[in-house]
Amino acid sequence: MNSSRSELVNKAFTKKAIPLEMPSGLPSDYFGDLVFDRTKMHKYLDADSLQAFLDCIDNGIPLDRKTADAVAAGMKKWALEHGVTHVTHWFQPLTDGTAEKHDSLIDYDRKGGVIETFDGKSLIQQEPDASSFPNGGIRATFEARGYTAWDPTSPVFIQDDTLCIPTVFVSYTGEALDYKTPLKKALKAVSDAALPICRIFDPKVNKVYSYLGWEQEYFLVDEDLYAARPDLMITGRTLMGHASSKNQQLDDHYFGAIPTRVAAFMRELEVAGHKLGIPIKTRHNEVAPNQFELAPIYGEANLANDQNQMVMNLMNTIARKHGFVVLFHEKPFEGINGSGKHNNWSLGTDTGTQLLAPGKDAMGNLQFITFFVNVLAAVQKHNALLKASIASATNAHRLGANEAPPAIVSAFLGRTMTEVLRKLLEVPSDTPIEIAGKKGQSVGLVEIPELFVDNTDRNRTSPFAFTGNRFEFRAVGSSANCAGAVTTISAAVAEQLIDFKLALDKELASGKNVNVAIMDVLKPIIASIIDVICFDGNGYSEEWRREAARRGLDVETRVPEMIKTFSNPASVEMFTKTGVYSLSELEARNEVKWEIYCKKVQIEARVMGRMALNHIIPAALDYKKVLLDNIAGSKEVFPEDYAVVAAFEIETVKKISECVSELQKKVEDMTEARKRANVLENAYAKAMAYHDIAESLFSIRKPLDKLEEMVDNKLWPLPKYRELLFIS
Repeated sequence: MNSSRSELVNKAFTKKAIPLEMPSGLPSDYFGDLVFDRTKMHKYLDADSLQAFLDCIDNGIPLDRKTADAVAAGMKKWALEHGVTHVTHWFQPLTDGTAEKHDSLIDYDRKGGVIETFDGKSLIQQEPDASSFPNGGIRATFEARGYTAWDPTSPVFIQDDTLCIPTVFVSYTGEALDYKTPLKKALKAVSDAALPICRIFDPKVNKVYSYLGWEQEYFLVDEDLYAARPDLMITGRTLMGHASSKNQQLDDHYFGAIPTRVAAFMRELEVAGHKLGIPIKTRHNEVAPNQFELAPIYGEANLANDQNQMVMNLMNTIARKHGFVVLFHEKPFEGINGSGKHNNWSLGTDTGTQLLAPGKDAMGNLQFITFFVNVLAAVQKHNALLKASIASATNAHRLGANEAPPAIVSAFLGRTMTEVLRKLLEVPSDTPIEIAGKKGQSVGLVEIPELFVDNTDRNRTSPFAFTGNRFEFRAVGSSANCAGAVTTISAAVAEQLIDFKLALDKELASGKNVNVAIMDVLKPIIASIIDVICFDGNGYSEEWRREAARRGLDVETRVPEMIKTFSNPASVEMFTKTGVYSLSELEARNEVKWEIYCKKVQIEARVMGRMALNHIIPAALDYKKVLLDNIAGSKEVFPEDYAVVAAFEIETVKKISECVSELQKKVEDMTEARKRANVLENAYAKAMAYHDIAESLFSIRKPLDKLEEMVDNKLWPLPKYRELLFIS
């Protein structure tokens, strides 16, 4: 091992956990300290301003300028008490990250000095440069005007010395340039579509909420070893590296004792999250070495999505304090599990009813079945679109592998619910749907077991699984913004509910009983989905791929082709019908996705080529020279038998020469392919060309990994998998 690599590894192994000075009291004592929540509102706002602000949050009633000024004054007073000196509009551009421009609170006081100021105008709106963010051609470079506008439903929070105001980000002409704007539109669309159906069962319902519970998987690597890997630093994943002799095959890391340094990082992260009102609840080791997971308590989707973005930012910052770097890449290491971000999604009413959980009586169960079936119908109709919503250059490495959902969207129901749906097709439409055990076993009942949540098994190969009172969209990537997936599923369900209500109204107009009318509309839907989107088997098998294609499900695996689904007629109709995206916004997002795909693959190709030529081949040639010197020495001592004496060296030199020649040729071919791709002007064509380049990287990797096995360990320039994955 060369001295620099040896020193890095030794340094990494000897690092100690940083002790955390825990805040006094329990988490409940400091939870939300840095959030302008309802408790702070009551303290810092007068009664009239408070009521107007709450009406804005709860009922969507706009704030007038006078009230906005009063709210800003209350926020300012609270912020100054926490040492805040700056303010920023915090938004989520189409980069899968967050953005912020900090402005000082100071302004001239007209007396030769400055004073801290913050008013309603500064709270509600700012004007950042819109041309330098991905926009798909909506804004030209010379048309830089864009606006951030406050989202009152997302609490303002403090990060370090800055007051952060969650906002939407739109162009001068009104198109969405972010994730939050379409998310909020989709959440409103599904609420509006679900509300009239809910009122059939409970006239008191006034609003339907979407809920999101994200599970964030990630890797931690030592920052010194990370710095010695150009591929990790620049692309977020290793582009080469032979598998460690031991990785995850013993399953000994999963749910194991959390390493001391990692536990210290997790504790600090939880404290920081709790102060920001993020209900981080679960932490554990994941399956792969140095892979971990955290998850919060379930929450309202818009807020939960903001909190996921906040947590990812916190993780990046806090990990560095503990000598780690967080890897959110979906597949940072070949041969072991990648990282996802499971999105647990459900619907509920403002009266407390969970729409995707069985009810307390026959009507409650009918309501559950109504929403359950319509969600499945939406997933079936837009299965390709749902896959497109989570498709990316990075997630492509994970989807379809044997530790992740396949690149075919199907729904796992479990035996219980599959049997319930089949029985509903057989019985008369007026048959009550009851919970077994709550009433006597009457003839003709369709029964749902009382212990429902425990009656559904798990299928780890299903991308969209029902887990008792929610659906778990398991195909979302670790680095993704959850809003992309949640927007799509919400809009698709909204469209389906609109269509269902229209069909139901026709049945009711014919004089049918409401229960019978509902089932008469549901039965054809159930019949159309039960043997198409519903699949409880092995999603990784080749047999399923063939069966899925026969069923009419999308089996596309090329990311650029998946992205095209956003501009398909059915997708355009659904998004425009629900008011989530305009046609121009969809076309722009396609352009953005293709552009980002190209750039990520382009960067990986450049890094791999340069590492091959500047790191690996020189190390291989150095070792080849050592072997050649050994062969020459053997020839001097054993002139007649040197070929036998130095047989290993001779054979290894041949293998190294073959690998180096193969590597050089493949890098040259890849470079030429990149040049040809770069001159293509059509975004889709360019992305498809870069898809072929991405596939070629797997081929280039083979001789690289062979060389790692052959070259003397002392001469290998990069930290190896066994070092990256087992130091924590």
